[in-house]
Amino acid sequence: MAQQVNSQDEEVVLAEEISHVRLITLNRPRQLNVISSRVVSLLAQYLEKWEKDDNAELILIKGAGRAFSAGGDLRMFYDGRTSRDSCLEVVYRMYWLCYHIHTYKKTQVALVQGISMGGGASLMVPLKFSVVTEKAVFATPEASIGFHTDCGFSYMLSRLPGHLGEYLALTGARLSGKELIAAGLATHFVPSEKLPELEKRLVSLNNGAETAVKSTIEEFSTDVQIDEESVLNKQKMIDDSFSKDSVEEIIKSLEAEATKEGNGWIVPVLKGLKRSSPTGLKITLRSIREGRKQSLPECLKKEFRLTMNILRTAISGDVYEGIRALTIDKDNSPKWDPSTFDRVDDERVNVVFQPFEEDLELKIPEREDCRWEGKYENSVYAVPK
Repeated sequence: MAQQVNSQDEEVVLAEEISHVRLITLNRPRQLNVISSRVVSLLAQYLEKWEKDDNAELILIKGAGRAFSAGGDLRMFYDGRTSRDSCLEVVYRMYWLCYHIHTYKKTQVALVQGISMGGGASLMVPLKFSVVTEKAVFATPEASIGFHTDCGFSYMLSRLPGHLGEYLALTGARLSGKELIAAGLATHFVPSEKLPELEKRLVSLNNGAETAVKSTIEEFSTDVQIDEESVLNKQKMIDDSFSKDSVEEIIKSLEAEATKEGNGWIVPVLKGLKRSSPTGLKITLRSIREGRKQSLPECLKKEFRLTMNILRTAISGDVYEGIRALTIDKDNSPKWDPSTFDRVDDERVNVVFQPFEEDLELKIPEREDCRWEGKYENSVYAVPK
């Protein structure tokens, strides 16, 4: 089979064209394959090209090294904190790309080892087939650092059973590969030692017929049984507490549950919530709740507004303080502003949810024959060359 490699030295995304198969490798292993502006641009370029290419039938995506993708490049956001809208382009392009990943016309398979978090997990969960191993680790921890659950996750998490979505979004709790299968956030579990052979088999399959791809994956996959102590076995308690109307009420409910015998697992959950950004938690809870009643395009447009308003510090600079404490100074001692939940009232939160003027909104294509329109470079945000 003829093979074409589209890459540069140390390119952040490697793309291989192997007969009817297309293989994407996220290639920033030293940075845990975090998503930069260049990564987003290349992914969009390749996916559009291949969707329009009749010769491309099966798309595989994986990460180099020990991570699939740890999500957005937090340092990129932090470094742009003093320049208004320095990250607008990458944010716009990423949310626009998320829509196309969800609605892609060719069969896609994610081969997931290691960390798959936040925006990185948005390259896994929506795919027709997402294969995880015992080394997979999933989380959406954005709220804890003053951000919000983004990249389509206000849509995806809000559709999980009961109030599991609120739990994952607010706590940033980690799920293992087996738990991802049980929660419905991945489709197949394959032991890590079998993953390279599965990849070879999918390449040699050389077509994108869903039944054939599914059958091939199932040859390597195993049934999973989650551990007795898994949080997924705590669904009733999660529903009881995370169905409350506010973050304060959720915490109060958890405090009451934590005093009961056998509920020791709640103690670290509470600790994490209490040290998280009050602003980030309140924005995230509202976003997940709204997401239940919103379509995917509505969720992505909302998330674009939230992200831009948060990065513009419309009501708080917590996102930059959270990044500083987590990844820059690494002191894990953020100073939130406001520092208490009572100072983050509904009126304050409303500010970041307000719609933009129509021409400033994220442009999600409304017609199938125009599905690759709405690009950043054709938006009012693009600077004329």
